[in-house]
Amino acid sequence: MDRSLEELKQELIATNEEFSRLAKEHSEHKRRLEELYQHPHLSTANRVEEVNLKKRKLYLKDQMERILQKHKKEMVA
Repeated sequence: MDRSLEELKQELIATNEEFSRLAKEHSEHKRRLEELYQHPHLSTANRVEEVNLKKRKLYLKDQMERILQKHKKEMVA
């Protein structure tokens, strides 16, 4: 029986230190972006921060996906 993607992520958070660190940082950036979006108008500095957070968040997501795909392959082998 295939496990859900969320179950696999939770397993990796619990067992893979790198994945856990990446997920935590990704979550922190998501929270900070939500804080920024509470303001109707962003200052120039906040807009720069927003762009940097989005780029970093995407990078983290890509790294997490790489680990997830590797884990899936190892499960099949």
